[in-house]
Amino acid sequence: MTTQAALSGAVVLAVLLGGTVLRSRFPKVPLWSVMMLCTAVTLLADLVPVEEAMTLVDLDVITLLIGMFALVGMADRSGLLDFVAYYFLSVLRTTRALVMGSSLLFGMMSAFFVNDTVALMGPPIAVTIGRALGGSYEFAFLLLCFSITIGSAMTPIGNPQNVLIAVQSGMRAPFPEFLLKLAVPTLLSLTITSLLMMRLYKLPDVRSQLTVSPWEAVRSKRELVLAAFGGGAAVTALMVNDINAALGLPHITTRGLIPFTAAAALLAFTESPREVLARVDFGTILFFIGMFISIEGIWRSGVLQPVLSTLLLDDPVGPLGMVSLTVLSLVMSQLISNVPYTKLAIEQLKGLGVTGAETDVWLTLASAATLAGNLTILGAASNVIVLEVLESRYGATISYLRFMKVGALVTAVTMPLFLLFLVVM
Repeated sequence: MTTQAALSGAVVLAVLLGGTVLRSRFPKVPLWSVMMLCTAVTLLADLVPVEEAMTLVDLDVITLLIGMFALVGMADRSGLLDFVAYYFLSVLRTTRALVMGSSLLFGMMSAFFVNDTVALMGPPIAVTIGRALGGSYEFAFLLLCFSITIGSAMTPIGNPQNVLIAVQSGMRAPFPEFLLKLAVPTLLSLTITSLLMMRLYKLPDVRSQLTVSPWEAVRSKRELVLAAFGGGAAVTALMVNDINAALGLPHITTRGLIPFTAAAALLAFTESPREVLARVDFGTILFFIGMFISIEGIWRSGVLQPVLSTLLLDDPVGPLGMVSLTVLSLVMSQLISNVPYTKLAIEQLKGLGVTGAETDVWLTLASAATLAGNLTILGAASNVIVLEVLESRYGATISYLRFMKVGALVTAVTMPLFLLFLVVM
């Protein structure tokens, strides 16, 4: 590591840290624009040669995200997501059932439809829940944020950091591994979080006054069928492909092409392909392209290795190593957000000799980096998305300290629960 490389890496890291922190003061500045600025600095400082930059971009991750975003765009445009949500909520008749059911609903939708997408479509449902709870809108929006984050930990497609781990860790069958070991702590955490928040906000368990008609949410029955078929086929194919991989049967190694192919096959049959494509979160795509280049530049500069080595044991396999990885994830996710941190952690773990066979280590990283997003507003991009919608559409907000006060309790309960399950299993 040369002094110039270390200095350049420190500059890129400072841009990332500074941009992430300043977003709390300037929420209209998207996180992907901060990452693109980091990319520009990385290339100008020659931490990564321009000729090599695009070879660092993992197209498997990019195609998976584009495919999932397109399928979710169809579901959102058709009204399928709203239909599922309102149908579920229409059968809940008490406050406790409504709160617990809402938490499970947001969490399960996040697990299979990507957390940032649920963050975009969840606020109107949160408003309906808040109204049914007698105007407890802060409660409803915090429940939305926490449930989205917890639920997304359960599958390798629930959030961007899990996608990264599933594709780059070398895990042979990530889908069944995630579900087998993380489904139970996820469902328990969603239940405990809802009950904990009811106690914090002192909500009485009374009969709910929520009245919704699920079919009013449907905007296009044709696209609803296409979205349900495409989304179901993609998720099923991902699971079957991973099971085949675990059994040593023929399978597709480039998993990202599965949802990409499903979306590509259906786009031409939708009523408005351009509108569906417009719902793809290309900001997140740009974020990932920039992140692959920027984080590689920071890694090559060597500026962060001393910090990671200090907090992470030389042998992360085993209970003590998993605890140190959890603590590292909690701290670093608050500083540079969980997705960039996960990319750095993957490089560090590979450097320590961790292979795809050590699934418990990778699942610890996935769950810890994800759950760390519940500690502060800046811990996860989905938190920022929810609060931006809250401020722009409804003229309200939740302060950083208020979020952290409740989020610290949720994190203190859920993170040890996940770690306990992984250590025991």
